[in-house]
Amino acid sequence: MERVRDVSELPKAHLHLHFTGSMRPSTLLELADKYGVRLPEALTDALTGGEPPRLRATDERGWFRFQRLYDAARSCIRSPEDIQRLVREAAEEDIRDGSGWLEIQVDPTSYAPRLGGLIPALEIILDAVDSASRDTGLGMRVLVAANRMKHPLDARTLARLAVRYADRGIVGFGLSNDERRGMARDFDRAFAIARDGGLLSAPHGGELAGPASVRDCLDDLDAHRIGHGVRAADDPRLMKRLADRGVTCEVCPASNVALGVYDKLADVPLRTLFEAGVPMALGADDPLLFGSRLAAQYEIARRHHDFTDAELAELARQSIRGSAAPEDVKEKLLSDVDAWLTAPVG
Repeated sequence: MERVRDVSELPKAHLHLHFTGSMRPSTLLELADKYGVRLPEALTDALTGGEPPRLRATDERGWFRFQRLYDAARSCIRSPEDIQRLVREAAEEDIRDGSGWLEIQVDPTSYAPRLGGLIPALEIILDAVDSASRDTGLGMRVLVAANRMKHPLDARTLARLAVRYADRGIVGFGLSNDERRGMARDFDRAFAIARDGGLLSAPHGGELAGPASVRDCLDDLDAHRIGHGVRAADDPRLMKRLADRGVTCEVCPASNVALGVYDKLADVPLRTLFEAGVPMALGADDPLLFGSRLAAQYEIARRHHDFTDAELAELARQSIRGSAAPEDVKEKLLSDVDAWLTAPVG
């Protein structure tokens, strides 16, 4: 059997990790017990059994079930100490998987009711990220994401707040939740505010909805990156556009299969996108619910799509180039990728 390098030691950037979804299963169970929260039976059974819950979100009922599990997990995060624990553990997990840079995505409105309001919630999150980065040595920043299920005026409020705190570690502005709901153009003003304030535009698109949702992110939101974007593989002209513009797709193979976008890991179009020159940054999305973290996504590329070590190294480079990391951090990580690739196997 051919000997290959350890992907957990491959330096990389992690650009698609949701705040609540980054939680360790054991942490969620402890917090639920602490606060007397009764989690849905399907979630408890999955977490205690060591397997992710069975999910499929390709129809409205399936998405509602996924969202119900996610909301139940989020309801267990109630104090600044919980926030600090979640962020520190996310950093520790990323370091274990070879990440040298993490951009964690959060909608602070989800935590505001229990943390004293929107601004206090955001400040608590930013303080936790700053502390975890200092303590672990992992470069960490925040991407604030609006919820497309809410009114676009709420997104504008979040965009203004994100710009206001850009000097505290916010690097981007996103748009999450079911992309089949709400038009991207409804949020164009919020994204213009964010871009004018120097933030990256990184909306979700091209996962549960098709190539048209990726085009909408490009045309209406002037996206620098696309959360997911895998459905662009259905449209060669769209892939060429992404490649020509250097728009990075934050591809999350395990979650694509867990949510029913593709039936099996071999169906995720990693090879199609890669060979079309579309930059990719593999991400874990919500490991709490999908059961695998960052390094596992690279193993998927290797085992199910026959990516060589050289190609995996290029995927890592693409993630680093697509990040908001300072240039000196990027240069160091890119150099470390080269060192990983040239080191003896064994």
